[in-house]
Amino acid sequence: MRQLKYAHSFEVVSNLPEHLQSLQKLAMNFRWTWDLEAQFVFREVDAALWEAVEHNPLRLLRRLSPERQQRLASDKLFLNQLKAAEESLDQYMGAQTWFDVAYPGERERTMVAYFCAEFGLSECLPIYSGGLGLLAGDHLKAASDLGIPLVGVGLLYSRGYFRQALTEDGWQKETYPQYDFYQYPLTLVRGADEQPLQVRVDFPDRAVTVQVWKAQVGRVELYLLDSNILANAPIDQGITDNLYGGDEHMRIRQEMVLGIGGLKALTALGIKPSVCHMNEGHAAFLTLERLRMFMEEHNVDLKTARQVTVAGNVFTTHTPVPAGFDVFQPELLEQYLLRKTQAVGLDFDDFLAYGRMNPEDPAEPFNMAILAMTGANYVNGVSKLHAEVSREMFADRWDDFTVNEVPIDAVTNGVHTGTWMGERMATLLSKHLGEGWKDDPSSEAVWDEVATIPDEELWELREDSRGDFVRYVRRRVLKTLQKGRAGRTEQSEAGTLLDPRILTIGFARRFATYKRATLLFSDRERLKRILQHPERPVQFVFAGKSHPKDDGGKKLIQDITNFIKAEGGAPRMVFLEDYDIDVARHLVQGVDVWLNNPRRPMEASGTSGMKVVPNGGLNCSVLDGWWAEGYEPGNGWAIGDGGEDTDTGRQDWEESRALYQLIEQDLAPLFYNRNETGIPVGWVKMMRQSMQQLAPMFSTARMVREYTDRFYMPANRSYYNLLENGCAKAKEALVWRKRVREAWPSVALRSVRDTAHAQHVMGDELTITATVELGALSPSEVKVQAIVGTVGPNRDLVDTTVYEMADKGNGEFEVTLPCREPGHHGYVCRIVPFNENVRAATELPVASWQHVG
Repeated sequence: MRQLKYAHSFEVVSNLPEHLQSLQKLAMNFRWTWDLEAQFVFREVDAALWEAVEHNPLRLLRRLSPERQQRLASDKLFLNQLKAAEESLDQYMGAQTWFDVAYPGERERTMVAYFCAEFGLSECLPIYSGGLGLLAGDHLKAASDLGIPLVGVGLLYSRGYFRQALTEDGWQKETYPQYDFYQYPLTLVRGADEQPLQVRVDFPDRAVTVQVWKAQVGRVELYLLDSNILANAPIDQGITDNLYGGDEHMRIRQEMVLGIGGLKALTALGIKPSVCHMNEGHAAFLTLERLRMFMEEHNVDLKTARQVTVAGNVFTTHTPVPAGFDVFQPELLEQYLLRKTQAVGLDFDDFLAYGRMNPEDPAEPFNMAILAMTGANYVNGVSKLHAEVSREMFADRWDDFTVNEVPIDAVTNGVHTGTWMGERMATLLSKHLGEGWKDDPSSEAVWDEVATIPDEELWELREDSRGDFVRYVRRRVLKTLQKGRAGRTEQSEAGTLLDPRILTIGFARRFATYKRATLLFSDRERLKRILQHPERPVQFVFAGKSHPKDDGGKKLIQDITNFIKAEGGAPRMVFLEDYDIDVARHLVQGVDVWLNNPRRPMEASGTSGMKVVPNGGLNCSVLDGWWAEGYEPGNGWAIGDGGEDTDTGRQDWEESRALYQLIEQDLAPLFYNRNETGIPVGWVKMMRQSMQQLAPMFSTARMVREYTDRFYMPANRSYYNLLENGCAKAKEALVWRKRVREAWPSVALRSVRDTAHAQHVMGDELTITATVELGALSPSEVKVQAIVGTVGPNRDLVDTTVYEMADKGNGEFEVTLPCREPGHHGYVCRIVPFNENVRAATELPVASWQHVG
C-alpha cells in the first residue's frame, strides 16, 4: 500500500470577523496562561469546546462555527470583555519593567539566551515531562513580568513526552500522538523570502536541517527547533519526535540540535546573546559552538575566545546524584564531535577533559554537566541543600579548596504565582491586598497583609476550592472510564469519589523510585484506619507518570491503583491518569495538604509543593530540597528530622511511621478541631503563616531577579569587559593566568604569628600576621587570607569566615579580628591568585596553604 507524502505544502488560516480579530492576538501570546481576564474570554467563547481542545486557544478559534462567530461578534457584553482583555495585554506589553528601573540603559547591550530541553508553558503545548520543564516555563514568564532581555531556546517535540493510560491491572501504557503544530499558538519563523527560516547542524556523514517556531510568552520569545521536515532523512526527521526517548545516538543528536542548532538559530534571527544560560547539561554543546562563532566573528584564537565566552555562560544543575547526568562514551562523542573540535583547533583529548571529573582518566565517560560547568563562570544548584550536595559531588575538581568553597552557588527555585493561583484566591487577594500581589509576588510586605483577611473568608475559600477540586476529579475519572470498557455501574461510582468536606492530601510528581510514592502504604491496615476514621477521615489523590523505561516506577503506580481497587482505598483514594499541567493546577488549587516524601537528599528542589502555598494549601514533607530551607514550625509539617541513613530500609520504615503519626496526631486533629462557627482556627492560622512566610520567597519573581543580579548582569559585564578593544583584557588575562601558573610553585607562606593568648575575653582583638614568598608575583596579584572558625573534632575548622589580610610591605600581610563569641576558635592562612578580569575560583583554582603539622 502506497503511503502518500506531500511534495509541496501551504498554510490556510481562518478569518475571524473584524470585531473578533483580537481573539487571535490574545491566543498567540501565552500571557493568557496567567491572565484570568483572557482565560475568562476563551471560556465565554465556548466553555465546552475550551475543555475539549485542552485549553488550546488557537484550536478553539479554528473550530468555531460561522454561526457562533456571528453571535459573539454581535454580543456587546462579550465584546466589552474582549476589549478589556486586549487592553490589559497592550498595557502589560508596553509598561515600564523592573529591569528598566534596576538597570537603566542596559537593555540595548544585554541579551540572555536561556536553553532547556523542555518547557512547560501550558497543557496545550505538551513538550515537557515534569519539574524541569515547568520550572523553565515559569522562568520565562517571570522574565517577561520583570522585563529581562531574554529569549528561550528549546526543541519542538512532534510526539511530546507521552500520554499515559493504565491497564485493568494498573500497569502504565504509553502512547505518542503526532501533534500538528500549525494548530497550536506558535508561529513558524520565516525569512525575508517568506520561506521557513532554517539552519543546519553537521553530523558525521550529513547535515541535518531544522526549522524554527516561535512561542510568544508575554514579552519573551521562545524559539523551538523542529527537525521534522522533508529535507531530512526519516531518521533525522525523528530527532525532535520524543522528549527523552531513544538511544545514546538519539540523545546526542538531540543535544547537538539544542546547543549547536539553537545558537545557530539565534544568529539567523539576528539575536546575539551576551549571556547563555544552560538549564541542565543537555545544552552544553553550545559552549563549543559559541567558541567557533566567536573565533570567526572576532578573528581570535581558541584561548582568547574561551576566555571571553566562558565569562558569559551560566549553568544550572538540577541533579543531586551522579547517575542523573547525561554521559557519553568517548568513542561515540568522537564520532559526532571530532569535526567540531577540529574546526576550533581544540585537541579532542583536551575536549574530553572538559567533560570529566578527573581530566586525566581516559576511562571516565564524558559528562554533559561537567562540560557545562567547565564552560561557565557561574554555576548554581536549585536549593541551598542541593548546592551543598553538588559541591560535595564535584569537590575533586577543586582539591585545593574546602568543599564549601567549590564554586557552585544556590539559587532556590520558585513558581510563577499568577500561573498556579486559582481564580477564587486571586479574587480574594485582590479584594484585601489590592493588585500588589500581581505587581510583585515576591514582596513580603504585600503578603504580610494576608493577616487582614478574616478567618471566615479564608476558610470559605478553602472549602469552596476543595469542592471545585472534588467535582473536577469526578469529571476526569468519568471521562477516563468512558474512554475504556467500564460499565455503567463503574461509571456511576465516579460520582461518589471523594468527599468535599474531608481533609484532602495530594501527591503528584514523576514516579521515580527515590520519591517513595508508596511510603504511605507500608502499613496498609493503619492506612485504611486513617481513610475510614469515623471522626477524622482523610482522603488522598495521586497522579504522576513513570519514565517509559522505568519498570520500578510503573510498579509503584500499579501498587497504588491495586490498593484503590482491591484493598479498600476507594472512594477515598484516587489515582488520576495522564498527569499534566491541567491536573497539576487543579491539584495545587484544591488540596488541603501537599505530601512530598523523597529520600533525602535526592530531591534537588521540588517545586510542586511551592504551588500550593499561594492557594492556601499546606506542606507535609521530608526536609529535602526547598522544604529544608522553607519549613518552620507553624507553616507546615516536617516528616522526620532531616537525618540521612545508609540503611534505606530502616530510613523508609522510620519515616513512614513518622508520616502516619503526623497525619493521625497533627494534621487530622488540627483540621477537624472547629470553633462554634465551624472554622478550624488553628488550621487557618497555619494557612496564613504559610502564605506570609513562603509565598514571597518561593516565587520566580524573586528567583529570576536573583539570577539577574547575581549571574546575568555580572556575566554580561564580564563578557563586554573582556570583549572591548579587540579582546585586549581577555588576552591580558590569558598572559596573566599563564604567568601565575608558572610562578605558583614558588608561592608560599613562610611563617604566621599572632597576638593570641591562652584565653581571650570577649571584645578583645586578635592580630594575625603572615610572612609570604611570592616569587615573580606582586602583592596586588594575590590575596592572603585567614580562614577563621570554630574548632571541631579532629582539629577541623567549622562555621568558617574568610578574612582578607592587608599588605603591610616587605612580604607581610596582616588582619585584626574582634573576639565576639565564646568557645574554642582557630584559623589557618592561605594565598590565592587575584585579578579583577579573572574569576579565579573557576578559571585558576589554585591555593598555597599554611603548613599544618
